[in-house]
Amino acid sequence: MTRLSRGRFVTIEGGEGVGKSTNVELVRKLLEGHGCDVLTTREPGGTPFAEEIRSVLLGTRDEAVDPMAETMLIFAARAQHVAKVIKPALLAGRWVLCERFTDSTFAYQAGGRGVDAQVVVQLANLAHPGLWPDLTLYLDAPPHSAMTRISTRSLDRFERERREFFERVRQAYVARAREHSHIVPIDASRELGSVQRDIVDAIEQYLATYDNP
Repeated sequence: MTRLSRGRFVTIEGGEGVGKSTNVELVRKLLEGHGCDVLTTREPGGTPFAEEIRSVLLGTRDEAVDPMAETMLIFAARAQHVAKVIKPALLAGRWVLCERFTDSTFAYQAGGRGVDAQVVVQLANLAHPGLWPDLTLYLDAPPHSAMTRISTRSLDRFERERREFFERVRQAYVARAREHSHIVPIDASRELGSVQRDIVDAIEQYLATYDNP
């Protein structure tokens, strides 16, 4: 199949335990099967400096982290990630597949922590002006079922939050999916085969309408 010539920015979003990491490889293979040159990455992180910030953000600590400090650290990592990895790849015609991006910040920091959404907008405009995902797969599952999947592993600072926090995060994700057409909700509460069939359908539908000059 002929290689698609223009890169696109695809993200995978969702709360904890919904299968984001599991399905990144599936999406990568699907895109590569259509001739796309795919770069996979993640947030927070994606560069050595941004990964250091990730370690600070996810590490457990006795000191309570101020929501605004947390938000600014996330955007510091994101600005580095965009400048050094995402933007150069897109300009080179590659497809970028990223686990989490700014939709996560609207969900976790605005929805979960209560940071003003307009502050998130302003920081986004500074960190990645004009750059937003072309397609976002939002893996949705009730927090109680999703958290059961990760209960046997060592939990990071976010995963240790109370269920009420994740309910707010989910509500913010769902509201954002209703408002933005690039976000495709996927019911991730089902068995993996059903979830992945919907992911395949979403990718195939997107590629079918892809404008390849």
